[in-house]
Amino acid sequence: MKKLFLGLAIAASSLTFAQEKSQEKMKSASPIAFGVKAGLNVSSISADDTKGKAGFYGGVFANIPVASSFSVQPEVLYNGAGAKIEGVSDVKLNLDYISVPVMFQYNALPNLYLEAGPQFSFLINSKLKMNGGSVDVKDNVKGFDFGIGLGAGYYFTPNIGLTARFVAGVTDVSKEMGGIQEKGKNNVFQIGLAYKFK
Repeated sequence: MKKLFLGLAIAASSLTFAQEKSQEKMKSASPIAFGVKAGLNVSSISADDTKGKAGFYGGVFANIPVASSFSVQPEVLYNGAGAKIEGVSDVKLNLDYISVPVMFQYNALPNLYLEAGPQFSFLINSKLKMNGGSVDVKDNVKGFDFGIGLGAGYYFTPNIGLTARFVAGVTDVSKEMGGIQEKGKNNVFQIGLAYKFK
């Protein structure tokens, strides 16, 4: 009987100690941080007759710590993608998306993180620009795009950081037309600045 009470006492004290430590960790954990980010896109489409073009991205994010070295960062971004046509100087395809990346970040160093995760994009505009004019090609382009992002970032201060990311498209950009579908996926390299509100 004494051994039973002794065992229960040890178990109870262990649970109490674990609960106190858990509460201490919760208190010391970083709170959710909100921020804005913007920068340069260099986008292309994985087809033989296209080359990269410059664009812009910008939007908001929330950084949600889930452990001492890990966090989840959902974002909502305007994303200017597309490509230039190889061998033709004044023809380019402009694809504008609202993108929702969900990045899983690992803090390799206190100020440096590595990230990876999916990106869901919704087409809001698509134009083929040539000879000083433009043609709407929304009927030829899929309204949804899916990609996988890999990147890194470094915060120079608690608020300001430099970010870089490559998003490789998984789905083809064009719709199937008359039983034929042009193969080509969005590929976008991003570099820019992030600002966390603290």
